[in-house]
Amino acid sequence: MKKLVLFIAALAVMTSSFASVSPLSSKEPVLRADKMFFPVGKTGKTISLLTLSRISVKEFQALTGQKMNFFDKMSFKIAQKKVRDNIDRDGTINNKKIEKAMLKKRKGGESGFHFGGFALGFFLGLIGVLIAYLLNDDYKRNRVKWSWIGLAASVVLSIILIVAVFSSIT
Repeated sequence: MKKLVLFIAALAVMTSSFASVSPLSSKEPVLRADKMFFPVGKTGKTISLLTLSRISVKEFQALTGQKMNFFDKMSFKIAQKKVRDNIDRDGTINNKKIEKAMLKKRKGGESGFHFGGFALGFFLGLIGVLIAYLLNDDYKRNRVKWSWIGLAASVVLSIILIVAVFSSIT
């Protein structure tokens, strides 16, 4: 009976401790349209997304240095309207696709399979994991994760080979 009461108390403490973590505490970066710049034309000039959504066709032609025909002007206006619809009044971007694309561009490949990290863990074992921790660049977190996965895969394969060898002997 004491074990049951202790188990229920431990379960209550665990569930309340998990519920105390607020998902709002992790603040995601806010993308602002006036902080996002794109190159325009062959001159190397840049323009913000907010300015691009409000600029006139004549100003855009002057900025790029190229004359636009009727169909180019129409497609520019349509694209400009789509961009304007994805920007809130306070200047933040409300389109999840644009946010994901820009955040992915900022991250620079910190997600997905990292062959170097996997090879470090798989072929060098714990020394490879240590090397993954020691290398400092934008891919460190992903490389460390995949080096641990590579080490685990190496250990699992080793155990399978050992079991196979010993089972064939007996």
